[in-house]
Amino acid sequence: MSSILAAFVTAAGFVLCIALARHDAVESAESWSKVLMMPKNAAIAVAAVLILLDVACVAMAVALTVSAVRLNKIHKAESKKAEKPRFSRLEDVEKAYGGKKIQKQPGVPAAAGTASLKSFASGFRNYAAYECGLYYEPDVIRAYIAGMASTKLTILEGISGTGKTSLAYAFGKYVGNTSVVTPVQPSWKDRTDLLGYYNEFTGAYTETELLCKLYEANLTDKVYTVVLDEMNIARVEYYFAEFLSLLELPDTEARRLRVTSDSRPSDPPLLTGGTLKLPDNVWFAGTANNDDSTLAISDKVYDRAFVISLNSRSQPFAAPPTGPAPISASELSRLFDAAVTADPLSQEQQNRLEELDRYLRAHLGITFGNRTMKQFLRFVPVFKAAGGSETDAVDAVVANKILRRMDGLNPVVCRREAEGLDRMLDALFGKEEMKRSHAFLERFRGGEV
Repeated sequence: MSSILAAFVTAAGFVLCIALARHDAVESAESWSKVLMMPKNAAIAVAAVLILLDVACVAMAVALTVSAVRLNKIHKAESKKAEKPRFSRLEDVEKAYGGKKIQKQPGVPAAAGTASLKSFASGFRNYAAYECGLYYEPDVIRAYIAGMASTKLTILEGISGTGKTSLAYAFGKYVGNTSVVTPVQPSWKDRTDLLGYYNEFTGAYTETELLCKLYEANLTDKVYTVVLDEMNIARVEYYFAEFLSLLELPDTEARRLRVTSDSRPSDPPLLTGGTLKLPDNVWFAGTANNDDSTLAISDKVYDRAFVISLNSRSQPFAAPPTGPAPISASELSRLFDAAVTADPLSQEQQNRLEELDRYLRAHLGITFGNRTMKQFLRFVPVFKAAGGSETDAVDAVVANKILRRMDGLNPVVCRREAEGLDRMLDALFGKEEMKRSHAFLERFRGGEV
């Protein structure tokens, strides 16, 4: 509009100048003076100003026209970019599943609905040995499954070569949905390292395999296992912070990951306002080596996870031919809930844990809060339903979730209190019943810190 007005003013100026120039009475400066009814010098000045204004109008018209053309090109480019899908891989996932959440995973045998956690755990151990050549103690398998019932994050830590990554990977194959193995890099600092980022130059989003699997998980009822391989080679509290916060929310619908800062009409339908729901059928398993190349994992992360220590290789055994046992996430959750309802943690054990908590507060200044107790209430019944004993289940949580906090205390204090804590465990749970806990305390009694 401004360019049109400038062009109109310029044209009017030209017409005025031409009209004056062709007038019979304006053949000299004196004539101009008479026409403009001004003194000679004033007439010359006015004429000069008119010419300068005319030139300025021409320049303005040209500048505004160029600017309008440029803005139009930018607008067209932005419109074209907005119309172009920036999530090509997510669009492929959407098309593959028809945009509808599958209520029951295809291929699940009818008998899977009546399977017990005991047969499920036993089958997984035999499958890992027969199909993958991986050998684990029964309690390790039970702890992994029970850990899934109590939290969405399991940390498998220990020395290298004990089968930490393989355990989580084999579980994905066993339930009929291959695990997503994500190797953590030392430079990772935020969620973009896990989910990808928007590339301003290409106008497309760099989609990671994890992002695609999270989108797919929103469309199916399969069990998804995400393996964060060598998770402590970078700061877990940095790159996994958003996941840790969302997994704590009781309302699963409110667990939405921020993927982009804006929303476009061409984005896949499950990306609402640039966010994607973190589905409830996804479990995370992080492997952590204990050596000089890794970083310490904070209590914030440990508190939200279940920890399984793998510090030795299990002995091979002859496993019967065993195939995978596909199971839906809803069916697996139903088995977990049924175990908790049918055989909850006994009041006697809860009283013992309360007594242990008081002792630890008084002598070591450590305690376990509501989150750990909630994990107790789900872990122990599922561990028992998978074929283990209640004492072994309690021992696993005490050793890996509670006594582990002693690693951050003064070694002299821990060495001094280790023997008394040993006696307390025997008094509460029975002589030498808490084998893992006693083995943990042996490090301090023997002088190892």
